[in-house]
Amino acid sequence: MNPSDEYRPGLEGVVATETAISFLDVDHEEIVIRGYDLIALARHLDYLSVAHLLIEGCLPSPGENASFTKGVLGHQTWEGPIENVLRNLAPDGHLMDFLRTGLSCLATYDPDLDDHSTDATLRQALRLLGQIPMIVANSYHIKHQQPSILPDPELGYSANFLYMITGRKPTIQESQAFDQLLTVYSEHEMPNSTFAAIVIASTLTDLYGALVGATASLKGPLHGGANEAVMRMVLDMETIDQVEPWLLAKLAAKERIMGFGHRVYMHQPDPRAVLMKELFQQLVHTPEQENLFEMFTRGEMVMQREKGLYPNLDYYAAPVYYLLGIPIELYTPIFFAARSAGLIAHIREQYAHNRLFRPRVRYTGARHLQLD
Repeated sequence: MNPSDEYRPGLEGVVATETAISFLDVDHEEIVIRGYDLIALARHLDYLSVAHLLIEGCLPSPGENASFTKGVLGHQTWEGPIENVLRNLAPDGHLMDFLRTGLSCLATYDPDLDDHSTDATLRQALRLLGQIPMIVANSYHIKHQQPSILPDPELGYSANFLYMITGRKPTIQESQAFDQLLTVYSEHEMPNSTFAAIVIASTLTDLYGALVGATASLKGPLHGGANEAVMRMVLDMETIDQVEPWLLAKLAAKERIMGFGHRVYMHQPDPRAVLMKELFQQLVHTPEQENLFEMFTRGEMVMQREKGLYPNLDYYAAPVYYLLGIPIELYTPIFFAARSAGLIAHIREQYAHNRLFRPRVRYTGARHLQLD
């Protein structure tokens, strides 16, 4: 068989593109972002600085940081027509469906929509980084027949995002925790949603269309939806004593346990999960929260012992969301909002070095059938 005809289900191990944006270096347990370690970036820089690194290719100078931040915050406006569209959606719909509808609506107002130049896609990036948190937060309020919450000009980007979700001004610790959460979700090489985005972009459609496709991908429970499933799973266990029997019963029934294992991190911890576990512990202030932390650590111990599996990011990000007061149904939309910086970077890179994706198949159907 010709090596080029080898079939690998799920494209596992197949190199589909070249990128200068990110790389999962499992040998050194590092997530490389434009040459930097993502965990170090999350510990020392804010989300918009990392977004600049992803989209522009370099860490911003103080002047560049101020300009980039001003450009993003200048687009934190709540468009009336978009709100009207979202208020006409079915109230029992998934918030990821609200998000992709909002993105499609937003596209119709972008004067640069069909311009793939570097300058135009940067302007689109600033608009999207400003608008997506508005759509995410207010989709929740619209779905639950609540008034929209507009950003507070006294708050920074991540603090405002959290404020628009919860309706209360976050503490400094909460703002910093949410910012770190956004940063660790900002980019992760070539997961399904990023691949979907660049495949769509390779047709030279608009940037919004590629992001809508990524939104549909991220909605799936095997990708972005895993964080919601993790939190519901642990809350279903109710007490520390129920964690082990609950997990053992699921394993005996050969059911999938969300939050464990990863296509790339098969024999080592996800570095992002390690950071989120630290953050989770820092946010614990009450006996009930301490009980929740012990439930999660007990679950980690059981899965390591029984299956040799490590937690992935979703396992420990879920309780961080929870302690920040974020409704569970918003976990995946926030994942997308954070990942939008990385997605935009990949789409711009695809435009710059475009080659239309057009793979072949291994045919397993019938041949040489005859008509009667």
